[in-house]
Amino acid sequence: MADLKAIARGIFRETLSAIDVADTVRSTVARAGPMCRIGDCEFDLRKFFAIRVLAVGKAAAAMASGLMAALPPEFSPTGLLVVPAKPWNNLPGLRTIIAGHPIPNEASFEAGRAALELLAACGADTLVFFLLSGGGSALLEKPFFTDATLEDMQALNRVLVTCGAPIDEINAVRKHLSAVKGGRLAAAAPEALKITLGVSDVPPGRESALASGPTLPDPSRVSDVLRVSRQYGIAAKLPPVLARRIERGDLPETPKEGDRAFSRSHFQLVLGMNHMFHNAHRFAEASGCVTICDNTTDDWPLEKAKDFLLGQLDTLAAQHPESRVCVVADGEVLSPVTGDGVGGRMPRSCSPASRRLPGGPLRYSARERTGLTATARPRARWPTARRWSARGARDSSRRIFSSGAMRTVFFRFWRTPSRPGPPETTCATCGF
Repeated sequence: MADLKAIARGIFRETLSAIDVADTVRSTVARAGPMCRIGDCEFDLRKFFAIRVLAVGKAAAAMASGLMAALPPEFSPTGLLVVPAKPWNNLPGLRTIIAGHPIPNEASFEAGRAALELLAACGADTLVFFLLSGGGSALLEKPFFTDATLEDMQALNRVLVTCGAPIDEINAVRKHLSAVKGGRLAAAAPEALKITLGVSDVPPGRESALASGPTLPDPSRVSDVLRVSRQYGIAAKLPPVLARRIERGDLPETPKEGDRAFSRSHFQLVLGMNHMFHNAHRFAEASGCVTICDNTTDDWPLEKAKDFLLGQLDTLAAQHPESRVCVVADGEVLSPVTGDGVGGRMPRSCSPASRRLPGGPLRYSARERTGLTATARPRARWPTARRWSARGARDSSRRIFSSGAMRTVFFRFWRTPSRPGPPETTCATCGF
């Protein structure tokens, strides 16, 4: 048990250590003097009167540090940094707002107003960098309707994150009620050259889920809001000022593909799901585990996801009976909130999973350790390894380990473990 737990923690820590946000952002900007290239976007810094930065999310400070390191001193940007906690570093030129997460607060509203004011002054001779990471939906907020209060938007957030809807459906509602989501930040500076850099594990093709897509065309429509509201009974749980507008369909449409706001707009995901998969896979294999990565269960109901992933684990174990095996699963499962406890999807998943894991669950979550998520069940005391051992589970064959970054890692331990591989083990998923 202790050995397996150490391996699980090691995979988590080594994966995070291998992902340097600041360095990745810095290396994303290919520069020769004032000439820069990010993806397929090339530009000359000398042609811009001003360079602005709007960095929002839990990785915003690191992303801003990387960008500033990439740009020459004579082109240092100014702008806004919106984070959930005091940043570890000093970022000259950026106004810092410590805003609310996972529930927006008054500082989130202040950040929304400041962002729109900053963008309103950006013309064709302005270069704007948007640096987006997880948590942006709560950290940056401003209601589209002036009669909606902070309390109204907080109630909206609580209803949405606990209703059990997939993130795309949650965001469809958010985007149509916010002045800073669903492409509306891009629309606030239509003439400026806008470059968005993202850090997120959202699947490819669903980048508008990151921070509710403030700079990307919104694929959802008002009709989707009405459908989602009916399906999950959302309007009935909202304050009247929001409920009436949803019920009547009295909502403004968000900017779509082809809108002039996106004619000079570029998006680049600098760190994503595959980066985490690759590093987690390599470290798991180097620890002696036969490993596969699986994103199939993203947006699945929790029970269905649990059965599928444990099935993957059983299949892999049957194929490699003399080895430890590991399944790394990314994505978010659906788990409607039915209680008033604390925690998140990962503790909730431990309960049903433990019925299939004789030794009980082991879990580790950066997100839940910081108290940033709501639970789907009342508070429970999750057994430690020592408690499970005291219950006679010393010879159990399987364990579960979960993380906010890699989401879920399943392990199976056999009495004849494989020999740990060297650190240079090639990832079977990536081939390098």
